[in-house]
Amino acid sequence: MDTGVFPIQTWGDFEQQFQLHFFPVNVEADAINTLEGTSYHQGNRTVDDYLDSFQALVSDAGYTDPQTVVVKFRQGLRLGIQNQIATMPYRQPANTDPNAWYRAAWRIDQAHLANEAF
Repeated sequence: MDTGVFPIQTWGDFEQQFQLHFFPVNVEADAINTLEGTSYHQGNRTVDDYLDSFQALVSDAGYTDPQTVVVKFRQGLRLGIQNQIATMPYRQPANTDPNAWYRAAWRIDQAHLANEAF
């Protein structure tokens, strides 16, 4: 089939054209560049929303060092949540345990949301 824009004769042709037109050339480099900036930061989003996009970026960037992941996650958190985690009197998450940071941020955010609803 020829659409006039580009010829698509097989599924492979479609897949190749789709990726060419709708995907970045270098996903890893794009993710790394995003994580080196501030556009990925939480801002007004919930921790759930921030965490979803953050984990996708970390995966695309190929970051596997837990301490690097924690540093990037922490940098992107809303300052109030970041401060609450950093000053927890007990059970403060280790700087090498991303999952503990994710859980702590989620719990604090949920408490804030519940308090606002009250």
